[in-house]
Amino acid sequence: MKSAVETLNPTRVRLTVEVPFEELKPSLDAAYKKINQQVSVPGFRKGKIPARVIDQRFGRGAVLEEAVNDALPKFYTEAVNEGELNPLGQPDVDITELKDNELLTFTAEVDVRPTIEIPDYSGIEVTVDAVEVSDEDIEKSVEQLRDRFATTSVVERAAVEGDVVTIDLEAKVDGEVLADGVAKGVSYTIGSGELLDGIDAAVTGLEAGGSATFTSELKGGSAKGKEAEVKVDVTEVKARELPELDDEFAQLASEFDTLDELKADSRKRLEQARKFEQATQAQEKVLDALLELVEVPMPEKLLEDEIKTRKHNLEHHQLGQMGLSLEAYLQMQDKTVEEFDAETKEQAERGIKTQFVLDELVNKEKLSVGQEELTEHLVRRAQSSGMSPDQFAQAVVEGGQVPMLVGEVARGKALAVVVEAATVKDSNGEVVDLDDEDETAETVEATSETTEEAAEAAEEKTES
Repeated sequence: MKSAVETLNPTRVRLTVEVPFEELKPSLDAAYKKINQQVSVPGFRKGKIPARVIDQRFGRGAVLEEAVNDALPKFYTEAVNEGELNPLGQPDVDITELKDNELLTFTAEVDVRPTIEIPDYSGIEVTVDAVEVSDEDIEKSVEQLRDRFATTSVVERAAVEGDVVTIDLEAKVDGEVLADGVAKGVSYTIGSGELLDGIDAAVTGLEAGGSATFTSELKGGSAKGKEAEVKVDVTEVKARELPELDDEFAQLASEFDTLDELKADSRKRLEQARKFEQATQAQEKVLDALLELVEVPMPEKLLEDEIKTRKHNLEHHQLGQMGLSLEAYLQMQDKTVEEFDAETKEQAERGIKTQFVLDELVNKEKLSVGQEELTEHLVRRAQSSGMSPDQFAQAVVEGGQVPMLVGEVARGKALAVVVEAATVKDSNGEVVDLDDEDETAETVEATSETTEEAAEAAEEKTES
């Protein structure tokens, strides 16, 4: 077999492959055997029909077609390996010459990973938010905890914001009560915004036994999106009572003995959360700066497929679970179809570019993934998927996705290398030391969430 590679553009090549006929013999033998098992000829037992009879009865062309279809993947793979190519997706194959007992020639056009030059990235400088926790932040945190320990008691007065009311609801559209528009004994906190628009104003000022009617757009059910006339009956009003902020509350709500200890712990937790946010911000900004430094030709077919995948996942999975159509989603986001398409394309391009650049960094820095690193990553992914580590690991192995997970870890390590080399300052001008952060891998994953689909798509196409 002989092969030659012609570069059509930075992301697409054409392979021309010539195969001497003798190299087709194994596939020819397999073709005769397969046809033998599929046809019957009077006077011959099934599977024992001579090749000359098959040629006479069914045509030599049918045999050659079967043999070539069987042989093409093998010769294509050999040509790819010989040319040291990194193909993306399936090739477009064209048989240009087939001479019986002489020669098979075919071409294969396929997208390939572009050659990328990683420049010196040690000069990258980014600014992130400073880690600051104010007394107001502490008070808000403690108030949120206090709110969770609130108690309620029935009151004989008009309902006000913050009260918990028990209500019955009846919704009508065009004067008809909806079959799924009646609900009784619903508990609702006035001001929470958890039910229909307009309900807060309707129930505020009502005592137990009071009623009101208001108009609202239904958020779900058989008449979702339609204007409905809603009748609300208040059957009970409860006032919420917050516990006193003292040492007794600290002992009730935490493992601490004093309120001061509880507040100190709240400050510590908020600082840790802000540090994590700061590390994530650093990762994102360093990645943005790195991508600005690198020119990456974009494979058109890969980009087209990635855009389709993103749209499909949004429309049929994410929005589908919420009962929203794409049109309704765009209306909520106040976006036109053109704006949505442009945004999706930009995200897809960034995702593909991110994977290509980080993969090249993995090679350049000769990074490898250890079993312990892979296991830790698998456990984190299992937690985010809601599966046990064993279940997730089994699904990964059965789906042949282990290389994909290895790639995710390797890309995370590559980005960590760049972050370590970069200068990160906070908004106060202080240099931020991220070496002490244990969340490097996690923050890389957070950065990668917006590009993960693109990375997986490119990974799958690379191995196909």
